[in-house]
Amino acid sequence: MDLVPALEEPLKKVLGPATAKVMAEHLGLHTVGDLLHHYPRRYEERGQLTHLADLPLDEHATVVAQVADARLLTFSSPKAPRGKGQRLEVTITDGSGQLKLVFFGNGVHKPHKELLPGTRALFAGKVSVFNRRLQLAHPAYELLRGEDVSETVDTWAGALIPLYPATAKLESWKIAKAVQTVLPSAQEATDPLPESLRAGRGLVPLPEALLKIHRPHTKADIEDARSRLKWDEAFVLQVALARRRHADAQLPAVARKPKKDGLLTAFDAKLPFTLTEGQQKVSKEIFDDLATEHPMHRLLQGEVGSGKTMVALRAMLAVVDVGGQAAMLAPTEVLAQQHHRSITEMMGELAEGGMLGGVEHSTKVVLLTGSMGAAARREALLHLVTGEAGIVIGTHALIEDKVQFHDLGLVVVDEQHRFGVEQRDALRGKGKQPPHLLVMTATPIPRTVAMTVFGDLETSVLDQLPAGRSPIASHVVPAADKPHFLSRAWERVREEVSNGHQAYVVCPRIGDEDDDPKKSKKKPSPEDEAEKRPPLAVLDVADQLAKGPLQGLKVEVLHGRMPPDDKDAVMRRFAAGETDVLVATTVIEVGVNVPNATAMVIMDADRFGVSQLHQLRGRVGRGSAPGLCLLVTEMAEASPARQRLTAVASTLDGFELSRIDLEQRREGDVLGQAQSGARTSLRMLAVIDDEEIIAEAREEASAVVASDPDLEHLPGLRTALQALLDEEREQYLEKG
Repeated sequence: MDLVPALEEPLKKVLGPATAKVMAEHLGLHTVGDLLHHYPRRYEERGQLTHLADLPLDEHATVVAQVADARLLTFSSPKAPRGKGQRLEVTITDGSGQLKLVFFGNGVHKPHKELLPGTRALFAGKVSVFNRRLQLAHPAYELLRGEDVSETVDTWAGALIPLYPATAKLESWKIAKAVQTVLPSAQEATDPLPESLRAGRGLVPLPEALLKIHRPHTKADIEDARSRLKWDEAFVLQVALARRRHADAQLPAVARKPKKDGLLTAFDAKLPFTLTEGQQKVSKEIFDDLATEHPMHRLLQGEVGSGKTMVALRAMLAVVDVGGQAAMLAPTEVLAQQHHRSITEMMGELAEGGMLGGVEHSTKVVLLTGSMGAAARREALLHLVTGEAGIVIGTHALIEDKVQFHDLGLVVVDEQHRFGVEQRDALRGKGKQPPHLLVMTATPIPRTVAMTVFGDLETSVLDQLPAGRSPIASHVVPAADKPHFLSRAWERVREEVSNGHQAYVVCPRIGDEDDDPKKSKKKPSPEDEAEKRPPLAVLDVADQLAKGPLQGLKVEVLHGRMPPDDKDAVMRRFAAGETDVLVATTVIEVGVNVPNATAMVIMDADRFGVSQLHQLRGRVGRGSAPGLCLLVTEMAEASPARQRLTAVASTLDGFELSRIDLEQRREGDVLGQAQSGARTSLRMLAVIDDEEIIAEAREEASAVVASDPDLEHLPGLRTALQALLDEEREQYLEKG
């Protein structure tokens, strides 16, 4: 029978069922290896030895002293069983002075038995003042027995005490004790790093790193261990991504070389403006990729309004020119309809293939969404399978089995973070050979995050705004502190409308939800009283505005639960200028393009994320008139939520904001794990701070995979990779 490797041993065999159960349920730790990779959050220093006469207030101190007196006192306490509480007061002396120690509640039993008068011990804790006397509350202590105690004193006093991420059911010291039990198994940890890489970068071996992270003797030990463990995480993740890139590069694809004097040339000739330098550069990168016989996998990221759709459309036209078809996948029906409308408008008669009035170089552009009527859907599917429609724009409906293409050459995915790899792959499977793939996102992503989250894609960045775009002024409106600011906000909206413009008002909630008592039991965050009420709702706010501050203006609502035809009709009226103010949820977050809309008021702005606020703000200032974005909040000035809003108001640079967002939310969120509740595979690596390690790990990983794609010569790395993909497979693929 095979022996279970030491690190795969279940914790219940090693620690006992009760502790193992809590670790599994509350910390997601199941094996010895899991526990060894549950690293301390920080370290407490016991402090060097101090004389009682020199104790520093509010600092951690360690003293060697003798117990002079110990008294167990009883006092009345409503919290204690039978109404009586216990307090142990111990007086200690070291010849230079005296100090009182106090222990309460359940913490009195052990010291009451052990700290008898005459006992010598080491005591460590934070020095505080009570009744104008110095004391240590619940100090840690180590009894000193025998004559030669100097060694115990030195090692214990100078020790760094690891503090672990803990839960109410399992305190840090209990976790530390459990780690102590499994620590000998660290010697058997297989090293995922190739020896040449480890030695070349001066990194300590993995068993040593695990030992030093859990039981450091010095701060240098902690640094050694952290450097090593960060490299592990960065490298294993980058190898996983490099293997995905390598596998994709082996796939065959039809080269789609743009041809002269076709649809693209006719389209470019129609454009009333010239492309920005950035658009030209990114288009060249895309056209070069399309011309190869391996599928393009490119991420196109750019600021809100930087002209990504234009770049994507030109790529689609180039593919149609050589007989292929292009599909654009949008996350919502509103956005799919919006893209369909704007693309057919941009193309004009070039989108009227097979129709009267269609010109020589033209094609059909069809829309396919889940809520289309049966007849319209049948017609769209027919145009796809015959190849008559060169371009199709749709939602998830495009992925369904029934949808057949004549020759799918390019897939464009809008707003990547809403599509998983499985969905991308399902659409790619529609081609005779894998089609080329272009992924667009308007959420600017710092370079290292792009390398970590979208590491299987090459990246292009559009960072210039097209000419004619106007600046957007953003301001925080503190509704609770300064109600007159909110009144002024509605006056500004009226001013914009009287100047012939339009405005958006965005709310976090629709307002037609059932009042489910279970849902309302959610405990409010203590951050502020404002958190206690439900978020403002579209239907309520629209009603209040129409009857109050915006009376007389044409106010309409838009939200995700409206029937698709109604949504489309509302958007059309707003785009045509028939509606003055659109009160909406975040359905307008991406892709909605109404150049005449100049003002946006975001209610309860603190309920939205940084990148979402940036996205929303990008809906105004799309024409020649300057944009205005007002972030309304009831949060207190000192609250983190308010600081986040101030950051959004202070810069229009999406890359800067995504950095701020990441620093505040930390990695787990950005890597898509926070929502799922699974542990992030990045326990040590900080995506923002460890930029250099990630970039270097990517290079090393690419070189390793190029020379040994199946990792035959690196069994340790193969094992680590299986562990990562096994634990993270779902989230990892969702991130893809």
